Amino acid sequence: MSMKSVIPVPLPSNPYEVVVAAGGIDHLGGWLAGGEKPLVKPGQRLLLVSNPAIFKQYGDRALASLTQAGYAVETCLLPAGERYKTLKTIQKIYDAALGFHLERKSAMVALGGGVIGDMTGFAAATWLRGVSVVQVPTSLLAMVDASIGGKTGVNHPQGKNLIGAFHQPRLVTIDPLVLKTLPPREFRAGMAEVIKYGVICDRALFETLEAAPRLDQYRYLGDELLHTILTRSCQAKAEVVSQDEKEAGRRAILNYGHTIGHAVESLMQYRGVNHGEAVAIGMVAAGKIATVLSYWTAAEETRQLKLIEKAGLPTQIPSQLNADDILALLKGDKKVEDGQVRFVMPQGLGAAFVTGDVPHEAVLAAL
Repeated sequence: MSMKSVIPVPLPSNPYEVVVAAGGIDHLGGWLAGGEKPLVKPGQRLLLVSNPAIFKQYGDRALASLTQAGYAVETCLLPAGERYKTLKTIQKIYDAALGFHLERKSAMVALGGGVIGDMTGFAAATWLRGVSVVQVPTSLLAMVDASIGGKTGVNHPQGKNLIGAFHQPRLVTIDPLVLKTLPPREFRAGMAEVIKYGVICDRALFETLEAAPRLDQYRYLGDELLHTILTRSCQAKAEVVSQDEKEAGRRAILNYGHTIGHAVESLMQYRGVNHGEAVAIGMVAAGKIATVLSYWTAAEETRQLKLIEKAGLPTQIPSQLNADDILALLKGDKKVEDGQVRFVMPQGLGAAFVTGDVPHEAVLAAL
């Protein structure tokens, strides 16, 4: 499989590229060191941050590639899981950075899913007031979403990602073959974000997903469809982020399904429902609201629902949660402006907008 796509993220202050290529982990060092102007100078120290399970699968290959390119590499392994995404865990990265004498010209490399990427990015943004970070996402969710765009952060006991910084990576390397070892449930979680891009800004991607025989497991997709999904999703994210790096306007459409989704995750205390599943539930709810408010048709709502079901994702709010609790939590969401909860609403398939004008009754009805 020799498909390779390079997607530029043309930010004015710090442009970078997302490279989608099978076997990319083995080229990581070369891509960082290569070219007339290396992204990170060979000879520099790199701190590779990962979790034990991912490191066991891919750590040796990443290390070999970086060492061969002339970097001095140390590793820092962190526990996996959203509930470890805390300042306490960040402290471990700082300790490793200190012990390994990371300097301003050093870099951190995140090898893992979204949690590892978010934490490594935040540590890099704040260590010595900012060192380079390289994202090597290993989950579908991190590949199509978390690794691109420079949002980094950790959770506060009262809410998700309340502590964070914008810190763009120097490079994002996506190796589709890594998804072979991703648990099927995690693969489905990533598909939620892919479907999201289809709904908010890429109707052709949505239709490609509708035409696929199955979407619920890696092995049913085939190399070509997977490459298309990764490339189109990364292009969608890169395009939105380059128009609006710090979420002043358009970038907020990437939160489609996330408003109610985050509330569900939080109320479940990040157990029993993963991020992608919560986003799927949130998209179904947002889709219902959009139909009630006539932003799109009932037929379009049904197409979205069918696609979410096809990806093997949940479409119902967990039975132990009630609508009032969700509404109460929404008011504390970081997307609240002047006390109004801001919702991303689809305008037909392939377009979306952000509004603070969603009546509580419509939300309650959808929940």
